[in-house]
Amino acid sequence: MKMGKMLLALVAISLLAVPAIADTLKVGVQAPITGSYANEGQGIDNGVRLLAEQINAKGGVMGKQIEVITCDDQGTAMAAAICAKDLVNKGVSMVIGSYTSTCAQAAQKTYFKAGVLQTSDGTADSLTEKGYWTFLRNSFPNSAEAEFVADYLVNVKKYQRIVVLSDFSTYADGLANAVETAVKKLSGKVVSRDKIKANSQNFTPVLTNIKSKRPDAIFFAGYYSDGGQLRAQQVALGIKADFYGGDANDNPDFIKLAGSAAKGAFIVNVPSPDVLPYEVAKSFIADYQKKYGEMPPSIWGLMNIDGMRAIVHAMEQTKSFDTKKAADYLHNMATPLPGITGPIAFAKDGNRKGGAYVVKRIQANGEYANEYVQ
Repeated sequence: MKMGKMLLALVAISLLAVPAIADTLKVGVQAPITGSYANEGQGIDNGVRLLAEQINAKGGVMGKQIEVITCDDQGTAMAAAICAKDLVNKGVSMVIGSYTSTCAQAAQKTYFKAGVLQTSDGTADSLTEKGYWTFLRNSFPNSAEAEFVADYLVNVKKYQRIVVLSDFSTYADGLANAVETAVKKLSGKVVSRDKIKANSQNFTPVLTNIKSKRPDAIFFAGYYSDGGQLRAQQVALGIKADFYGGDANDNPDFIKLAGSAAKGAFIVNVPSPDVLPYEVAKSFIADYQKKYGEMPPSIWGLMNIDGMRAIVHAMEQTKSFDTKKAADYLHNMATPLPGITGPIAFAKDGNRKGGAYVVKRIQANGEYANEYVQ
């Protein structure tokens, strides 16, 4: 009897250990729904939910409806690590996000161990250096932007005294260091490499030091929540240098925070979808505006949507929900997938292939004018 009871107990335990066959394809969103970058995080979440609705309306993914599960990482590494464990425990097959490289990196190992695909717009070069087959970058690396910025500042604009500024985050520090190196490689002069504490709001001490260096250009590699205030305080202090914000400054809130000082500032980013000749971009943006009553906050949320589209496409092409098969397909795509933000294809290390950049000048009415495209 004891042996019989033991066998029954073992059978019960083994049954509990078998994962339940999900009726849905669970897609996680890890993004800053609250905090300094909430504008971007909410845009990512909105875009994922819209795409899920569109796919579900057409029958889902191989008969499975998509279920979206969102976790707010608040733009912090600690919350991101908690989100990763929570989403894995809830049985997601893929995670879209996060917005910052710091948060994407804090979650990477957890997703890798669980075999959960992660696609993020994080641009820090370190994100694709660990060899995690689960990670796919849906944007372009810092090194690509740095080379473009350096060439533009040194060879096109011919600035003689350049300041490179960042916060201490993985993304911003990495981009700024790459820009500094690229500028020096082209024999350009970096008169100061400074850092600010993100969200500190008062940047007068750093800007006062920068003013003493008499720069003709300032490149800021941080986020829009600080960039707008930096620009406003730069103008208030009478620093005449041209201001260039890196890609994370491409957000409407930069202009709101800078106020009238936004006029004349420059933003460097990949071209926005509304100026690219892709029908899928025009269609998705129109649907987004219809559903939410506004434009997507920036191109970053749309890049995350492209990452999700790519993973779904890979599952359909392999006729499997096996994440390793999907990853292998994406790393060896013969033909790029038409995307909202351009053709989607990945290199062996998970980096997105291709990429073009544009320098945009902010006009008095708050709109952009393309200054330089390459």
